[in-house]
Amino acid sequence: MSTPNSPRFGVMLVNLGTPENPDAASVRKYLAEFLSDPRVIRVPRLLWWLILHGIILRVRPGKVAKLYQTIWTDNGSPLMDFSRRQQAALQAWLSQTTGGEIPVELAMSYGEPSLAAAGRRLATTGVERIVVLPLYPQYSSTTTAAVFDGLARALQRCPDIPELVFIRDYWRRDDYLAALAASIREYWDEHGEPDRLLLSFHGIPQRYEDTGDPYPSHCSGTARGVASRLGLTDQQWSESFQSRFGREEWVKPYTDELLAQWGADDHINRVDVVCPAFAADCLETLEEIEEQNRVTFLEAGGKDYHYIHCLNDRPDHIRMLGQLILERARAWDPT
Repeated sequence: MSTPNSPRFGVMLVNLGTPENPDAASVRKYLAEFLSDPRVIRVPRLLWWLILHGIILRVRPGKVAKLYQTIWTDNGSPLMDFSRRQQAALQAWLSQTTGGEIPVELAMSYGEPSLAAAGRRLATTGVERIVVLPLYPQYSSTTTAAVFDGLARALQRCPDIPELVFIRDYWRRDDYLAALAASIREYWDEHGEPDRLLLSFHGIPQRYEDTGDPYPSHCSGTARGVASRLGLTDQQWSESFQSRFGREEWVKPYTDELLAQWGADDHINRVDVVCPAFAADCLETLEEIEEQNRVTFLEAGGKDYHYIHCLNDRPDHIRMLGQLILERARAWDPT
């Protein structure tokens, strides 16, 4: 219940999720929830249940657990560690900027902390207004819309739902594109520039785009915006899509295939890769891009491969997220 001393609003940061531990049992639990979401997998439910429980959850957890073990840290999952850092840094920035306490809670679409748990924690502060920020710069039905669905389910049992501002995407923002460009330029200032820059985004099945998902166009707009701010010619950069799953066609070009082509090109010795669709480093960036695709490029003949980390808790990233939240909250409080 709100009181005169309650915060003006609260913030819910939402990311995808992560297993609690890098073992097969934890990965199986996480994958069962993630891959059961019809926003993620659009296959007739009965057929998919048979495939998921009869094949995938019997085979993949052990393999994926071994991948997690290669990136696990003393602080646990990198995604959770960076997300917690973002949460703390954003709460500090908002409080300093507004001169008041703005509670920020972290939630995951799958696993813990859940959307419902984050909502309950915000409710204990007395807030009646919440800004929900999915940490996906580019909208996709498989990610942002899944957060919306999960939030709606979490509120079904709430007798007094809060007023919500739901942020759909933020890839067009100049301060987001500027932060990406700055992170790349700072890396180049220290390590030199590559022959090619690859902006690799998480992929989706081609049929999802064909039926209206705007995600690939958002990714292309992001890539062009970053390349423009870096002053790159069309020959110096490209975009691609990673992390495909299953046998159907996904949006192209595929990251691993493009890196293999570049590795075989005598004119391309060094490649740098950045992943603008990820707000925090995770399995798909630290293992798939930094490790697996390094091998792909070098074994194809490439000489030098660099991965440029996600924005994580960089000050310019936190400032951008904070400004975005305050702009949306002005609908409630113009000051």
